[in-house]
Amino acid sequence: MDALTLLKTRTSPGQLVEPGPTPEQLNEILSAGASAPDHGRMQPWRFIIIAGESRMRFGAVMADSLRRREPTAPAGKIEAEAKKALRAPVIIVVAASVSDNPKVPAVEQIVAVGAATQNMMLAAHALGYGAFWRTGPVAYDEQVKQALGLAAEDAVVGILYLGSIGLVGKPRAPVALDAVSRHW
Repeated sequence: MDALTLLKTRTSPGQLVEPGPTPEQLNEILSAGASAPDHGRMQPWRFIIIAGESRMRFGAVMADSLRRREPTAPAGKIEAEAKKALRAPVIIVVAASVSDNPKVPAVEQIVAVGAATQNMMLAAHALGYGAFWRTGPVAYDEQVKQALGLAAEDAVVGILYLGSIGLVGKPRAPVALDAVSRHW
């Protein structure tokens, strides 16, 4: 598939199933992420891979986060939160570890991590897998970051879910370019 087709045909699937990427394919996906544009070559990205039984542990961390945010949440809601970690065979938590650099502002480092996340989604698509990108309150929870081995000041840019496509996502409607672009 040529690059433009790859870019224009990637969609977030409605459902992901087994199998997920092989270890070799996962390394290709991570490599694509680490090849993102990176002003100052600071490599601000951190990739935390969660697969297999680790997903249950991550689900428990997600459920604990919800309990702290919503102490009166019903058991069904807590259980549903824990099951989010089982939405895909492989999860990559993508975080930005921002360094103080007078030539590379924090926003540029975070945007580089966003570009790394997009690269990984496109690499998954190129390999025949689906990927979708989530955040939500769990991404901003200090205790979740700590459980993942991140520093409090690190920013979780995305939780990337990867696997085989069980349900194809809806294609994007064509963008009216005149509504989002203009010549100056």
